[in-house]
Amino acid sequence: MYIHALAMTTDSAAPKPLAANEGMKSASNFLRGNLKAEIADATTATVSADSEQLTKFHGLYQQDDRDQRVALKRAGKDKAYSFMLRVRLPGGKATPRQWIVLDDLAGRVASPSLRITTRQTFQFHGVLKGDLKKLIKGMHTVLLDSIAACGDVNRNVMAPPNPERSPVLEQVYAHAKAWSEYALPKTRAYHEIWLDEELVAGGEPEHEPMYGGTYLPRKFKTAFALPPSNDVDIFSQDLGFIAVVENGRLAGYNVTVGGGLGMSHGNAETHPRLADVVGFITPDQVNAIGEAVLTTQRDHGDRTNRKHARLKYTIEDKGIAWFKAEVEKRSGITFGGVRPFHFTTIQDPHGWHRNADGTWFYGLHILSGRINDVPGWPMKTALREIARVHTGDFRLTPSQNVTISGVTAAQKPVIDAILAKHGLDKENNRSRLRLNALSCVALPTCGLALAESERWLPDILAKFETVLDEAGLKDDAISLRVTGCPNGCARPYLAEIGFVGKAPGKYALYLGASYNGTRLNRLYAPSLTIDEAIVKLTPIIKRFALERNEGEGFGDWCDRVILPKDATFHSIGTQPVV
Repeated sequence: MYIHALAMTTDSAAPKPLAANEGMKSASNFLRGNLKAEIADATTATVSADSEQLTKFHGLYQQDDRDQRVALKRAGKDKAYSFMLRVRLPGGKATPRQWIVLDDLAGRVASPSLRITTRQTFQFHGVLKGDLKKLIKGMHTVLLDSIAACGDVNRNVMAPPNPERSPVLEQVYAHAKAWSEYALPKTRAYHEIWLDEELVAGGEPEHEPMYGGTYLPRKFKTAFALPPSNDVDIFSQDLGFIAVVENGRLAGYNVTVGGGLGMSHGNAETHPRLADVVGFITPDQVNAIGEAVLTTQRDHGDRTNRKHARLKYTIEDKGIAWFKAEVEKRSGITFGGVRPFHFTTIQDPHGWHRNADGTWFYGLHILSGRINDVPGWPMKTALREIARVHTGDFRLTPSQNVTISGVTAAQKPVIDAILAKHGLDKENNRSRLRLNALSCVALPTCGLALAESERWLPDILAKFETVLDEAGLKDDAISLRVTGCPNGCARPYLAEIGFVGKAPGKYALYLGASYNGTRLNRLYAPSLTIDEAIVKLTPIIKRFALERNEGEGFGDWCDRVILPKDATFHSIGTQPVV
């Protein structure tokens, strides 16, 4: 068992006490704990505190409806508890059959909407404890699971959607999927608890060859990118692989390490950080390098303070030179020099596009990734109808959209007709501000939310669209992202305009990130309402329209003109070649 670097945050003094989660993981018998009995207990809607932490490794979060808290408390009743489940879906690929089953399960045992996350997968909300096994067994019938979708492990692996566009994209997707499978926990706890697999007695003791008995100090995120698109926000990831194409072929990957966006308001020791670019590897070296990065973090990450436990802090404490040397030693691979790359965009392709193999794909914008039926906008019904006739795949995107992929020439008019019948053929005719916007779920279900996010995003966008229209900037691509708390699930610190929840109705305003995701924004105003932000930003937006250089983006202009030159902020450790 790896209890590691002995819980020391430096190489000097006496060890500090381990964080409580470390003891919970160690005592869990490889993520089993008392979960099986507690899930079967019909006398309560919840699980114990330790089991609540363990469920994350199984892709689950225990939540409650915060809109109902006050009324229920006044009535002397318990909170309205339920669970959120996140699907493991590397690269965001789902078959039509999987889509139909997930759609059906959402209607029967969840909210009933489906939601696409900023990690390129599905989330179910409002799942009662007694329905969890029905949901997971239903997913299993179409070979889907939620293993390691949350928790202190390598989470859902992101990759560019629509690999049919080119042979290189097909290779990148294959490497992303292979790393996802390679880095899965090996415990059979998930299968025993949720799928009723019998524990085999008398065999070899179970072990985790990559994770050890206490897994990682904190969550670990991986993504693959293919320039010029940085749709996955590669520099926000713990581990990233930037595809390098030479003479039309995949030569290999530039490797990035140490990105992460979470922070805590008022805690200067926490901050967003963009990843370092450490070197080049060949395609066959992906898993070996990934394992070396992961195990280095396993053995040297901070297990005493979970706010200091991400890989970004390990690298800051130890130094990037030390970290790179340790990864090379563990993998037996020497990094090559960083090869040139250039990012230009983060926006998904919308509408119809032709693939290299002669098929088509249709990119459909879905605000906040919420797939639901509302009057005049029956998104869930339309996509279910498409799934029943589609012979290709669905691809979820890192920007919470969906692509109907691998459409044949014969199917194209059929899908067009379904979109038009439900009015969704007009969904892509939106401002580029809206097409680039992201939000987290926040209230009412996220227990960490300090302010609204998804529910307020339509109004926030409408207000900014009015200002942009008046300034003649309707067609400009500007990234705006909103989160209900500082943990950064919608990657707000990489937005040209970022709102981070501070208190009910109050947000910290960040400006000045680069549109292509290679520079963090900076704090501009510590706490204001959305209307106050509109008042503050309106003259800035109008100045930008009049004063910007040719081709200059809003974030670049703010960084150059509006933000103070002596501000200190955490950005990319080793400047990428952009």
